[in-house]
Amino acid sequence: MSTNNINILTFLEHMEKEKNIARAEVIDAIKKSIEHTAEKDGQKIEVTIDAKNGKLSIHTPLTVVDSVSDSAKEIHVNEAARFIPNPQVGDVVKKEFNPEALGHIGASVVKQALKHILRQIEKDRVFDEFKGQIGSIVVGTVRRYDHGNIIVELDRAEATLLAGERTSKDKIEIGDRIRCLLLEIENRASGPEIILSRSNPNFVKKLLESEVSEIADKTVFIAALAREAGSRTKIAVDSRDPRVDPVGACVGAGGTRVRSIVKELNDEKVDILRWYPDPVQTLREAIKPATPLNVVKDTKEKRISFEVEEKHLAKAIGHKGLNAKLTSRILGWKLDIKKHERADPLSIRKGKAAQGLVDIIPNLSPELASKLVDKGFNSLEVFNNISAENLVGAGFDPADAAMIIDLVSEARSSQGISQG
Repeated sequence: MSTNNINILTFLEHMEKEKNIARAEVIDAIKKSIEHTAEKDGQKIEVTIDAKNGKLSIHTPLTVVDSVSDSAKEIHVNEAARFIPNPQVGDVVKKEFNPEALGHIGASVVKQALKHILRQIEKDRVFDEFKGQIGSIVVGTVRRYDHGNIIVELDRAEATLLAGERTSKDKIEIGDRIRCLLLEIENRASGPEIILSRSNPNFVKKLLESEVSEIADKTVFIAALAREAGSRTKIAVDSRDPRVDPVGACVGAGGTRVRSIVKELNDEKVDILRWYPDPVQTLREAIKPATPLNVVKDTKEKRISFEVEEKHLAKAIGHKGLNAKLTSRILGWKLDIKKHERADPLSIRKGKAAQGLVDIIPNLSPELASKLVDKGFNSLEVFNNISAENLVGAGFDPADAAMIIDLVSEARSSQGISQG
């Protein structure tokens, strides 16, 4: 491309339509390219281009002097009279510059400089465009594999779906149209590097948002989400409108909405459950059909301990502990799950007898009470004529035996019972 024969107007229109680069940006790029090339050749020039007709004008600014020492920068006062009336020393004359003075090499440099600038403009525009889409779902066409990664063609850019950002269920072939999460973008010297993901939890979140109109209008919201990519995802949802069932809205009539998401995830299991402010209530939803029993909530440690019937234990924990792990992430609490053991009638009777002993002998520990019941000491009357030595002979620690006799004596005194 040379500066005296290009159809600049056609070029401007082409860049606008095909490259989506504004005319003003292209004009600025052409001006910089020519001016930069001239400067390298020792020429100081000023370039103007008419945005309407593409007319190119190039001038050299020359300072009026009475003795020229540098013809590239100065012009004699007598010569200046050809360009401006009554020139004075110190005036600046703009002399028309012939682009041919740059020569063939100069024109080639202009062409390369212009290409570089326009390429950079295009890179910057692509970066700005996709930077605003981080965290959104984009659609592209699979073009090729590159060292295990997949190159996906988006609109006017290529992106990379890394091997680590895919799931084991993803079977992707060249030519496929795929949906991905735009995970991140970096503006490198070679151009924007766009990274995609299909394994990130937010990919499922965005899929659900696109399928459920109630989420789009903010009636329903996703309170928590946990995912083991390729295996299972748990999503806890709630509604700002008590008339709207959040789970029903996300599942859709006949399961159509969630089924669409499962299909996109290649049959990854997706659980949608109701979220509650109380983690124990959400826990009940998360491990259905199991029911948490004997729940103990340690707020300080953010730990919930509970039991589950044996028939539901495997499902509550899940394969390789996955269900329990995802439930823990949803809640933000650690979980301790145990099998519920049904007490036999004899154990129940002994437990009641031990509690009865604690009731009549204040400060007696439940552990010692249970041991006493096992040895037949289940009332104050049984301790008649019993000494600490007798309890030691029955298997009690000497210190515990002495303490028990003192507690029994105190209980007798408080109840007005004479010592046996």
